[in-house]
Amino acid sequence: MMQKPNTLSHIFCQSGCLRSLFFLGCLLTGMLFAVPLSAQEEANSPIGGNRPIRMGRATWDTGWFQAEVYRQLLLELGYQVDRPRTFDNGEFYEALARGDVDFWVNGWFPLHNAFLTDEVTARIEIVGTQVKGGALQGYMVDRNSAELLSITSLADFNRSEVVNYFDRDGNGRADLIGCNVGWGCEQVIEHHLDSYDLRGVIEHVQGDYGPLMVNTVEQFAANEPIFFYTWTPNWTIGALVPGQDVVWIGVPPLALSEDQTTVANVAGCVVSPCPMGFPPNDIRTVANRSFLETNPAIQALLDSIVIPLDDISAQNALLLAGEEEQTDIERHATEWITNNRQVVNVWMATAVAAHDETLVVEVGSEDSNETLQSLPPLRIVTKPLAPFVIYDVETRQYTGFSIELWKLIAREANLEYELYGVNTVAKLLDEVERGAADAATAGVGITEQRESKLDFSHSYFQSGLQIMVTTENRGLWGNSFLSLINAIFSPQLLRVLGFLFISLLVAAHIMWFSERHINDDFSVNYWPGIWEAFWWSAVTATTVGYGDKTPKTILGRIVGLIWMFSGLFVLASFTASIAATFAVNEVNSHIAGPSDLPGKRVATIERSTAEDYLNQQGIRPILFLHEGDAYAALLNDEVDAVVYDAPVLQHYVALDDSGSVELAGTVFQEQQYGVALSQNPLLRERINLALLRLIESGEYATIYREWFGEE
Repeated sequence: MMQKPNTLSHIFCQSGCLRSLFFLGCLLTGMLFAVPLSAQEEANSPIGGNRPIRMGRATWDTGWFQAEVYRQLLLELGYQVDRPRTFDNGEFYEALARGDVDFWVNGWFPLHNAFLTDEVTARIEIVGTQVKGGALQGYMVDRNSAELLSITSLADFNRSEVVNYFDRDGNGRADLIGCNVGWGCEQVIEHHLDSYDLRGVIEHVQGDYGPLMVNTVEQFAANEPIFFYTWTPNWTIGALVPGQDVVWIGVPPLALSEDQTTVANVAGCVVSPCPMGFPPNDIRTVANRSFLETNPAIQALLDSIVIPLDDISAQNALLLAGEEEQTDIERHATEWITNNRQVVNVWMATAVAAHDETLVVEVGSEDSNETLQSLPPLRIVTKPLAPFVIYDVETRQYTGFSIELWKLIAREANLEYELYGVNTVAKLLDEVERGAADAATAGVGITEQRESKLDFSHSYFQSGLQIMVTTENRGLWGNSFLSLINAIFSPQLLRVLGFLFISLLVAAHIMWFSERHINDDFSVNYWPGIWEAFWWSAVTATTVGYGDKTPKTILGRIVGLIWMFSGLFVLASFTASIAATFAVNEVNSHIAGPSDLPGKRVATIERSTAEDYLNQQGIRPILFLHEGDAYAALLNDEVDAVVYDAPVLQHYVALDDSGSVELAGTVFQEQQYGVALSQNPLLRERINLALLRLIESGEYATIYREWFGEE
């Protein structure tokens, strides 16, 4: 590779009188301080090192959006950037101090001060402030309950009426949805319960926070009281808006000083300033000090970036709404950068200016990749997806087809395991990819993209889309009435009615002009006369012919004769059109498969694969956020069919005792489900052998019928 000598030594060696004396020194100096030309002079890439940047990211997927924004900005500067590796807090700070990772953007301070030992602090640096004092933590109750019971702080839970109001399981204690076991906030909550002597009146409900909070949001939607811990930024603040849906309640300072835990201007707090009980945190970037010293452009960029708290919360809400794949998170980051291009350009210019002051040199080594070894018991990650995985908030246990099948596989393969849950598909897959979990079981589709990063067991379920409709026995009167309404207002019949009306009107005018001065049956005045002529035209065309009005002039009788014969054809055409319209309407009301969907009112779930399929077919679906809403719309005849994941619809039909719905046609757009695995051939082989034994023994068929009915 070509090399360029250090500027100072190069100039020194150009001095004529000293060139000979220092020639060897110049050569050695150039070798010691040389840098690659490509780092400074390579076309179209003025910034960038000789190895990829190694990013870390936190285990909470609500912080992955920020990490992706930083990654894309570094790519835009010209750096190579590896996909972020997920770390637990303590694991990250130790790896950062060793130089195994370059930085992450998920530092919370002062919460993470506990990880800053003297040894770690000497090797790391905290740079920039992504969110200043916006990372809040505390307790919330729904606003209606707070106003009804005058709740302002945790101390109010010493009142029996408050405890009973929030006691969901009848054990005499109010249910507080709190932190997962092992989280840092767990210790603070437990400290509050002990310090205020609330252990006997508040139960700290611990499980998987994501599913528990999804259930909490559903309880709020059902007008039930809720009491929970949360933090910002988090999707919960988007789903339950402070001040509108819920309120923060106070916690007087305990071990921490009042200045640390009392925060001014907290939206939705019942008092101001708000005694949160937790100090507000800054979200900051933490980097390896040597990495920053050798990459001033990166340090300048990290110092510049600020992401508004509201933007982070809005992206977290998208995760909850179903945009949870890694590709979704990458798209969210791209869209955010595009929408904030003006300020982003300022950051980039600052980084480029810092780079112009010095060259980027390569630091570290590439031999620090760790091989994560799976140690027993296996860690199995899952995600709620009924009927494959269902989280019971009462027992705080997982059940469902995939869970029950995994229990049989583990028994058959003699595998010990511990099961834990996450809230998004992206985190589910990441847990396996980074080695935090040995396997994932839920409704994980086997795709080419996923197979390139993960391993999979044999397929244990064939999925796809299917159509659900109401059964035929909805009542004769209801079907006939709806068919009549649809037929009357069909475009075809309306056109025929329009032609018939115009024909009658033309015949009436000819008859009136012929008879008005001679025949007393037709008034000389226009409106009375034309009405009488129209009456004659109608009864003549329909062959009723009451005989109360007859033409007397020669012209009138010729017109009448022609109209009598013409009326036969007009009436026959009208009758045929009605019959055809009813027949077509009856045929069109029948849905037997995907080809019958065009022109129908089709419901599906927002941002699902079913929505994508229907849009591709030119069918504009009626979208619902929840499956239950789509089912209700079908039963209320607001839609003609529901198109969604086949196993989900099959499960619903199997549990429907009323027999009001049925599946139409077979599964289409097929997809295979499997157990997602880390790259461990021995584990995959054991799982595959166990799965085959379960299929051959008939146990698989038994559990399948339990959840989905007959195959």
